[in-house]
Amino acid sequence: MRDVGATLVVALLPADAARKTGDHKGRPYSRQCWRAEQFDATAPSARGASIGEANLDERAFPFIRLNQRATKPRQIGLTEIRGPYYAVMGTRYLSDILETVGEYVDGVKYAGGSFALMPRARVREINDLAHKHNAYISTGGFIEHVLAHEGAGAVKRYLGECQDLGFDVVELSTGFITLPPDDLIALVKTVAQAGLKAKPELGIQFGAGGATEAAELAAEGTRDVRWVIGLASRCLDAGAERIMIESEGITESVTTWRTDAVAAIIDGLGLAPVMFEAADPKVFEWYIKNYGAEVNLFVDHSQIVQLECLRAGLWGTKSSWGRITTYKP
Repeated sequence: MRDVGATLVVALLPADAARKTGDHKGRPYSRQCWRAEQFDATAPSARGASIGEANLDERAFPFIRLNQRATKPRQIGLTEIRGPYYAVMGTRYLSDILETVGEYVDGVKYAGGSFALMPRARVREINDLAHKHNAYISTGGFIEHVLAHEGAGAVKRYLGECQDLGFDVVELSTGFITLPPDDLIALVKTVAQAGLKAKPELGIQFGAGGATEAAELAAEGTRDVRWVIGLASRCLDAGAERIMIESEGITESVTTWRTDAVAAIIDGLGLAPVMFEAADPKVFEWYIKNYGAEVNLFVDHSQIVQLECLRAGLWGTKSSWGRITTYKP
């Protein structure tokens, strides 16, 4: 069964990458068309065909059916992956990911302010590489550090550096700080005025964002989900592109998942304007099973293949295998 699963994973890959992976004799192969800028403008993928129909000449095992989903740039069914933080990631590491499964990576997110440790040239190279594969670059939730340690006066300088280095999305996380709602709305507008896309990160748990133990978070208490929905609506009205929903307090660092909070958020805002943190296979499988292949999710870069196998209907666990599908008439 393990060998069958490996074969099905190869079905996600462009044909040239699959051959490189499987050629035990090391024979050279010419690189086939895979990057977005090389696509024929008359090809199905250039016309906005679904993943299940597009790239059949390039994808390995093209006769294996994939669930049909929109191709990049998508507005729903987005997958954002974590970049540098738990693992070092440079252009060589990221190239391996994007050259094999880049069609399924919509965005790359730095975490923990990791970019502030790196040479500017390397940060720019990583960001340019993501853009080459039609993926956006997010700062991750570092604005709270800027506000808490540098002050409001440093915000515009921070945004200017984000522009210079090629960032697209500025995540506005306030898990560790208390910020009045009107001030968050002002931040959303400031980001938009700088020509960047604002993505507020909201959640029901105060103190979220640092892998805090469940008992400590429980002592902090949680917010009413109606407050989250109301503030998210205000952020979207103010120009935020999308809302990131913090997993802590919902599916992370809790004794019981708050599935009621997820249902309320989706009922109040819809699927398209929100993205859920789900960097745990059990969590992202639950989201796919309950809300379908086109729920927007943030996962670790190491989980992109496993997640896309679920979205595509290629593989899964006992409770999801063969049950995930889409309908695109």
